[in-house]
Amino acid sequence: MRVPRRVTVFGAGSVGCYLGGRLAAAGNRVTFIGRPRVGDELAGHGLHLTDLYGGDHRVEPADFRFHTSVEDCGQDAAASGGVAADVVIVSVKSADTHETARRIRPLVGPNTVVLSTQNGIGNAEVLRAALADGIVLAAMVPFNVLRRGGGIFHQGSAGELEAQSHPALDPIAAMFADAGLPIRARKNFDAVQWGKLLLNLNNPLNALSGLPLREELAQRSYRTVLALAQAEALGVLEARGIRPARVTVLPARWLPRVLGVPDPLFRVLGRRMLEIDPMARSSMWEDLEAGRRTEVDWISGEVVRLAEKSGLSAPVNARLVELIRDAESGGKRQWSGEELLAHLSVSA
Repeated sequence: MRVPRRVTVFGAGSVGCYLGGRLAAAGNRVTFIGRPRVGDELAGHGLHLTDLYGGDHRVEPADFRFHTSVEDCGQDAAASGGVAADVVIVSVKSADTHETARRIRPLVGPNTVVLSTQNGIGNAEVLRAALADGIVLAAMVPFNVLRRGGGIFHQGSAGELEAQSHPALDPIAAMFADAGLPIRARKNFDAVQWGKLLLNLNNPLNALSGLPLREELAQRSYRTVLALAQAEALGVLEARGIRPARVTVLPARWLPRVLGVPDPLFRVLGRRMLEIDPMARSSMWEDLEAGRRTEVDWISGEVVRLAEKSGLSAPVNARLVELIRDAESGGKRQWSGEELLAHLSVSA
């Protein structure tokens, strides 16, 4: 039996609750820090974690802790013999990274491993600059997690966690593996993050479609829009000398071409690329449903900013940012693939 580790999850959203819940189900001492409404939900229902393979894990409220502030978390940890956590999982929105780094500092000791599981590029560097005592590693969560209410969080697509190679990762990877979530160590993690971002360019499209991921991707018109956004991003990356890592069975540069094939052929190829169950949706769709500001600036917006640094333009991704911002303000959210394609083709 491994010694249970003290894990703090800062950002109890869908991904944070799922990862922390799986670790708690494996016997680790998990503390969540999040919003009161999430704490109330988990206090009433506990955690119920399911996945597309039929996995079913339940964690009772007595088997984890939930706080709404770092101060309460620190007092709780001090009462049990220590303040610093063994592992801090940061799963907040990218816009909150600077503030998060300041707030979690009391929880981070010399041997604490901080995993940034966030979308976007550069969040780990922000945390590392502010948390000199800890070991900050970028990590990548390739699958979608849908919050279904009543403490239920569902992993709706396939994929294996990845994180920056580091000697301190080995015991953490063993802890995750014991929880059924193996982590693959990768050396050039910037390339991994850009590879993941290429896939995440579908997040705004999924949010604007209003459809489950599998239903959206089954339609060639939506896939053609995604191919335009990815091809534009690949051109910008090439201009900057960045080669995105392969995060599916296909090399990144093949993705736009495969997305454009007829629907019957894509049904075959798509199953090989990524397993998605009927419930899966993007986190950006969830944000729009909840009336929250999305992370589009750290997905499509990353492409736009990189293009500007290179003296280039990225009109398709720039327009996707605008459409999501409009949707956040009450604008149109039910776009057909044909409507998006016509709209964004003009931008391109």
